[in-house]
Amino acid sequence: MDLAALTAKANEALQSGAFDKIVKFDFGDMGKLLLNGKENVATNEDGDADATVKVDWEDFQKLLAGNLDPTMAFMQGKLKVMGDMSVAMKLQSLFSQLK
Repeated sequence: MDLAALTAKANEALQSGAFDKIVKFDFGDMGKLLLNGKENVATNEDGDADATVKVDWEDFQKLLAGNLDPTMAFMQGKLKVMGDMSVAMKLQSLFSQLK
């Protein structure tokens, strides 16, 4: 899956209105994914967020596939969260819809 496909899936997942925060995924050179739960839209813009998750694109793909545990990724420094950690913790339910 590329970033455009991920953004499209994220837009679909956000339509339920179940996620009401703003989270930015920073994939480095691969780009960004901004999940705006307040407006139920996902974009590739760089904007303000309640939490920013920095993760390598390959590791993110492993997280989505269930081949990398989010807690282990955090402990190993493969995933870094800046801002409100509780917001990042709420992403698990949204992740299942992005596969």
